[in-house]
Amino acid sequence: MSDGTFRGFGPKAMPFFKALDFHQSREWFWENRALYDSDLYEPFCDLVETLTQRFAAAGLGLRGDRKKSMFRINRDVRFAKDKRPYNRHLSAILSPDGTKMEQGVFYVHIGLERCFAGVAWWSPQPALLLAIRRAIETKPEKFRAMVKALARNGLALDTDGCMKRTPRGFEHVAQADLVAAIRNRHFVVRHTIDPAIIHGPALVDELVDFTIRARPLLDWGRAIEGKPAKD
Repeated sequence: MSDGTFRGFGPKAMPFFKALDFHQSREWFWENRALYDSDLYEPFCDLVETLTQRFAAAGLGLRGDRKKSMFRINRDVRFAKDKRPYNRHLSAILSPDGTKMEQGVFYVHIGLERCFAGVAWWSPQPALLLAIRRAIETKPEKFRAMVKALARNGLALDTDGCMKRTPRGFEHVAQADLVAAIRNRHFVVRHTIDPAIIHGPALVDELVDFTIRARPLLDWGRAIEGKPAKD
C-alpha cells in the first residue's frame, strides 16, 4: 500500500496510454485495470499528496486530495461526436481549498500527446473576469510588474484563446499590452514536462520550482479577488 510519497510513474504508464488509445474498449480497460492503478492512477494520487506537502512548505496556498483532485480518465461522451470512452491522459488540480471550484490553481497533465503543468485563472466567472480586466485597466503598473516578474522567472502569459475584439466597456484602452491582456479569457502560465522525467521523484522538484516561479500570477490574482494565500 502506498505511503503517499511520489516515487515516479510506472515504466508502463505511457505504453498503457498507447494501448488504451488503440483499443478504446471498456473490456480492455477492465482487463488491464491493475496496470492502470499501479503505473498511473496510484502514482498520480501520490503526486497530488506530495505536491500538497511541498506547496504548503513553500507557502503557495495550494492543496489537493488524492481522490477529489483527480479528473476521471472516462470521457463524457453524452453530447460529443467523438464517442471514444477514455481520455488519452490523466490530470489533477490543486487549489486554495482543495476543490475544483476555485480559481488560482495548479494543474498537471500527464498524457500520450503531451505532459505539462499550468498555473491558471481559467475561465473565471463573469464578475471575476470583469474585476481582473478592471484591475488591468485601472492599475496597469501592478499588471506590468507581474508580467515582468514572470519574465524574470522565464515565464509568460499564454495568449491562446484570446478574444479578437476588445470587450465592451474597454474600447478606450489604448496601450497595446493592456489591450492584449484585457482580451484574454484566461490568465495562464505553462510548463512543458519532459516525459522522460515522469518516472522518478525529480518531477516533484520540477513542478514545485515552476509553481514558485509562477507565484507572481497567483499573488496578483489573489489580490484582485481579495483572497490571500491560505496556509
